[in-house]
Amino acid sequence: MSLKKALLAATVLSLPVAAQAQPISGLYLGAGAGVNLRQNATDDLGLSAGDRAFLRSFGLGTDARATFRVGYAAVGSIGWGFGNGIRAEIEGNYRYNEVSRLNVLGVNLAGAGGRVHQYGVMANALYDINLQSMGISPRVWMPYVGVGAGYVWNDWNNVRGFVPGLPAGSNLRVNDSEGRFAYQAIVGGAIGLGDFVPGLALTGEYRFMGTLAPRLNTQATVTGPGGAVGSVGNFEPSNYNHSFLVGLRYAFNAPRPAPVVAPAPAPAAAPAPARTYLVFFDWDRADLTDRARQVIAEAAQNAQRVNSTRIEVSGHADRTGTAAYNQRLSVRRAEAVAAELVRRGIPRNQIGIQGFGFDRPLVPTAMGVREPQNRRVEIVLR
Repeated sequence: MSLKKALLAATVLSLPVAAQAQPISGLYLGAGAGVNLRQNATDDLGLSAGDRAFLRSFGLGTDARATFRVGYAAVGSIGWGFGNGIRAEIEGNYRYNEVSRLNVLGVNLAGAGGRVHQYGVMANALYDINLQSMGISPRVWMPYVGVGAGYVWNDWNNVRGFVPGLPAGSNLRVNDSEGRFAYQAIVGGAIGLGDFVPGLALTGEYRFMGTLAPRLNTQATVTGPGGAVGSVGNFEPSNYNHSFLVGLRYAFNAPRPAPVVAPAPAPAAAPAPARTYLVFFDWDRADLTDRARQVIAEAAQNAQRVNSTRIEVSGHADRTGTAAYNQRLSVRRAEAVAAELVRRGIPRNQIGIQGFGFDRPLVPTAMGVREPQNRRVEIVLR
């Protein structure tokens, strides 16, 4: 098998990996669901230092707080990837927890219960961390981090409890909702499922989400000999959430693997196999590196040894920049290689030069991706 055929075979075999190795470019959708752990919601009740000292002297607490059971969370997002690891998205979210305990001034209320719903919209900025340089393929794991900000409504539904020892019918109740500014931090990772559905990935992530404290109307009722006496106050609970989610993400224009084409049967009298050499270039450059000169020197020596009658020099570029610019750049790279071949003793009339721009990538990528293997010149000895 010739070196060129071996390179082509290796390229075909690596296509699924390469397709998933690129950062998202263009539109994508995502969704996830999991558990939500809400921290204790506390309100210092606006007490002065003197009030706090007075309450402590009687062994009482100085705040009101609610404790929650483990709940659940769900998010859905639509976003855009810029091809360089940066993504921007709009997210809709929902979280639910049930109240397990209410404590006011250090006293646990009896019969505590109720539900808290949270729902809102966030704008997120995220960055995908490509670990290929560490030998970790993105199809195995591509971590990401992000931050977000938006608006979330807190809906406290029939949250209630009563102080033990007070007459029946005496209770504390919160049944109100209010929206507040929200913020979040995101740490996650994606496993590529492109072998099954191109563009699909399984995601797992942790989200910390908090809001400014909502101002909720609170009804306190005490039943005495003269009947029920009610008062209305405010409860301004803190709001911090820890969500652990599993989901799916689909990128619409992920590179698709090219179909594997069966090789044509070899003719009865096949010509001698071509010998191919690859010379690579830095991004947006056409000058030769020391390694490039070594490869060209080897090609020139072999051309003289096997009495090559024709040398094809083909220039290529990666998929950054315009088509016209990359066409010119690929020709400049081919001319630089040809000039070095002539300096090594190859007659100029034996060298054919052509440029293909970014139309024939060695590794298929999305537009805007800097792929080093596509910035090359191929030398073929005939």
